[in-house]
Amino acid sequence: MKQLLPALLLLVSCNTKSQWIKDSVLIEGHYRTFTFHQPEADLKGGSLLFLMHGSGGNSGDIISKTGQLEAIAGKDKLLVVYPEGYQHFWNECRKYSTATANKENINEEAFFKAMIGYFVKKYGISKENIFAAGFSGGGHMSYKLAMTMPDQIKAITAIVANMPDSASCDCTLANKALPVMIINGTDDKTNPYNGGEMFVNNSSFGVVRSSENSFAYWASLAGYRGEPVKTLLPDTDTTDHKTIESYSYKASNKPRVTLLKVVGGHHDYPGDIDVYLYAWEFFKSTMK
Repeated sequence: MKQLLPALLLLVSCNTKSQWIKDSVLIEGHYRTFTFHQPEADLKGGSLLFLMHGSGGNSGDIISKTGQLEAIAGKDKLLVVYPEGYQHFWNECRKYSTATANKENINEEAFFKAMIGYFVKKYGISKENIFAAGFSGGGHMSYKLAMTMPDQIKAITAIVANMPDSASCDCTLANKALPVMIINGTDDKTNPYNGGEMFVNNSSFGVVRSSENSFAYWASLAGYRGEPVKTLLPDTDTTDHKTIESYSYKASNKPRVTLLKVVGGHHDYPGDIDVYLYAWEFFKSTMK
């Protein structure tokens, strides 16, 4: 076996072709870790997708949901990376977050820039095709990357996450248009679809905008006016009592901006789509 970098843990399943690697980078005195599936194909010039877990969670929460995405990753020259939050949380843009990551002002931008450099050097990933998506607090981290690192991040997807309102945001916004997809449920009590105060583990994380206002922020940056195109996604899971309405702006030479309104959706995943496959299809459309 070839020598691996320090602090690297190699996890090998019973199938020798299926290997997971956990590694870390040192950022301002903290070893920040991430997990990825050992590529079996040449990824030179390929894409990189960061998938972030929710507040209080870990990368395993997301890995358990991405089997179908991982199955096609090699064919699509995609490397999926699962970063770990600092003590299970992210220092995103919510000023009133009670997480240690926020209180210590952990440098997330440095962490993600270091990971990008790591995978560009190790596998020849294209710097032009770096994407980010996340669930809940991970969705907030996706927003932060889009708002503070738009020159490094090509597009994002935020799942069950609204942007903090201006009084609850402690990030300096670049105000640069990017392709953005938002997937939120109308009955979400944690991330209120219509905006308002957001609670995590009974602690207030400040006020978030509504899903429509979060959507409108990115649509406005992209220069869209008027009403988005509305379509109804197929109700492939009639047992989950949810339907998905898609609202989308798309035009030549403008970033695509989409809101998936999960009618009846809670702070969870809709049954009608695999959100991570759907996000990847959205990201692929930005490369055409």
